[in-house]
Amino acid sequence: MPTKLPFPSPDEFLSTLPADRRDTMTTLHKAIRKAVPKLAPLLTSRMGPSPIIGHGKYHSKSASGREGDGFTIGLVAGKSGYALHRCVGGEGGYLVEQNAAKLGKVKTGRSCINFKQLEDLNLAAAMALVKQAAKSGGINAVG
Repeated sequence: MPTKLPFPSPDEFLSTLPADRRDTMTTLHKAIRKAVPKLAPLLTSRMGPSPIIGHGKYHSKSASGREGDGFTIGLVAGKSGYALHRCVGGEGGYLVEQNAAKLGKVKTGRSCINFKQLEDLNLAAAMALVKQAAKSGGINAVG
C-alpha cells in the first residue's frame, strides 16, 4: 500500500536530491513526460525507502479477485542506481524481458530496468518501451 510522503509533488521531490542524482532523475522524468504526456506525474511510494515518481494511474484486478491502484510507469532513485518500472506482458512474456538486449548496460527483471548511471541506459529504447507499455493500460499478468 502506498505510504504518504512529505513531498507534495514530483518537482519538489526532485529538488531535494543531490545535484548529480537530480540531473539524472530530471532527465528521465522529462523523457517520460515527453514520451507519454497524457500520463500525469504523481509521487507515490511502495514498500521500501525510495520514493517513486509514478506516471499515470491504473486500477488492476487479479484472477483471485484482489484489486488495487498503482502507477503506469514508475521512476526510482535508489541507493546505488536508478530503476524504471512497468509490469506489462502478453503472450510472448513481459515487455522488459523481451527487449532487454536493446536497453543498454542494464539489469532487467520482468517489469524493471535497473541501471547505475544514465549513460548505461539506451534512453531511446527505454522510452519506446514506455510508450508501448502505456498503451496497454494496466498490468497484464503473464503465466
